[in-house]
Amino acid sequence: MGEARRRGTKAQRVVALLDESGVVQMTAERYNAYVAWTRSPIADAIGIELEFFSDKAETLIGVLIKDRFDRDFGFVILGRDLKGRFRCIDVSASMTRTDARHALFASFRKHIASGEAVFSQGDETTDKAGVDLFNTKLPVNQLHPAFHMLCARPHWVPARAIMSEMMRHYVDVDGNFVEQFQTTAFDSRIWELYLYAALLELGLFVKKEHEAPDFEVSNGRSKVFIEAVIAGPSPHDPPLDPPKNGMPIRRTPEEIKELLKTRAPIRFGSALYSKLNRKTKYWDLEHVKGFPLVFAVADFHEEQSMTWTSPALLEYLYGVTHEFIFDDAGQLVITPLKIETHEYRGKVIPSGYFLQPGAENVSAVLFSSSGTISKFNRMGHLAGFGLPNQRIFRSGVKHRHDPNAAMPAPFFHEVKQGLVTETWAEGLSMFHNPHAKHPVDPDMFPGIAHHWFVGGQVKSWLPEFHVYNSFTWNMGIDDKDGLRNELALCDAGAKGK
Repeated sequence: MGEARRRGTKAQRVVALLDESGVVQMTAERYNAYVAWTRSPIADAIGIELEFFSDKAETLIGVLIKDRFDRDFGFVILGRDLKGRFRCIDVSASMTRTDARHALFASFRKHIASGEAVFSQGDETTDKAGVDLFNTKLPVNQLHPAFHMLCARPHWVPARAIMSEMMRHYVDVDGNFVEQFQTTAFDSRIWELYLYAALLELGLFVKKEHEAPDFEVSNGRSKVFIEAVIAGPSPHDPPLDPPKNGMPIRRTPEEIKELLKTRAPIRFGSALYSKLNRKTKYWDLEHVKGFPLVFAVADFHEEQSMTWTSPALLEYLYGVTHEFIFDDAGQLVITPLKIETHEYRGKVIPSGYFLQPGAENVSAVLFSSSGTISKFNRMGHLAGFGLPNQRIFRSGVKHRHDPNAAMPAPFFHEVKQGLVTETWAEGLSMFHNPHAKHPVDPDMFPGIAHHWFVGGQVKSWLPEFHVYNSFTWNMGIDDKDGLRNELALCDAGAKGK
């Protein structure tokens, strides 16, 4: 009894062991910010990651793991290779939890004592991964405004930090990713980076071995190809009024209602139809033949457009809209109405993308309103990157899981460790083609929203927390003026804002 008291409580003993070993605990968010890009999807099937640690300089990362089958414990230590990627440098298994933790800390002590900070794996000179997004010699007037903002404004440190980690693993197949990200195609490239993060998080093997489509993903049994595309602006669209008082641009409900029926579906249609009519068809490529093909689309056609255009995509894809009323018993009654065409300023396109010739080769369309730099900033902030005086808030609307609800539910929260969690795939929707030659198995994309056209109307499965749109408020504490608004940004800010 006396010896136990001298040793202290279990928590105190763990703290003492951490201090003795030169180790600190990590949050799951920070651990994933470093390791999500290198972790194999097989790892989750084999073990459960329980506790996360690093040395004080974060040159080493360790994780305590429980074997899903044997129910015993082990650990993995990761260090940076020659390209700065965290990869396994020590591993052991088949222990009790206490022994595994002690062995993990002993491994930390050994590697810390070695003084090494880089651990070559012997393959760094031959693999093609590794991209430096932020090194540029271009003059400011040649940089995309959003890229310049990302580099120059201190409130974007969280986004820069998490992007830098993921890009150590990214393969630039075309050889022009960095140049386009910095100059003419920032929106397209940020959408690709978002997809890369979300697909890895979904537990998929992600390959970038071909120039097209952009991604080859597999769960070990099935394979799907994904091509990224964005709805961009038209030079004929009238310019928006400039923002006032730093507030984000928001259209009126009346404007949105009109544009959802006219311009928005045409912008989606232009982007998706161009992919359908590519000179060399994606589905005719040898490596794609016989496999599902998905087009992943995001809307950047106007400042903040992603906050309101998603209903137009659903209507354009299936050629149907839905009207609703409440009957005498107060029950919601939904009536599908067929749409033949969409028209805007003299341009007319047929509705029903999945009904068009050749569309049977497209298995589904993937969409999110969150594939912008605000997403990266929130995820980086949750991982502990950024400024000590920085605060980020998020407001928006989410799905209301009530069969009698006609409108989504609002939400507001501070983006703060321990207060909220967020995933990369949150808000993703997959719209399945009812006429697809090669349908996508929805189980391959777990936890995202799935939509099908059944019996003349759209049927959906949505996760518990499904965001339709949101605004992100990026703030800093000013010593003189207190809380001040540095930037007010939405998930869907076109032009990367």
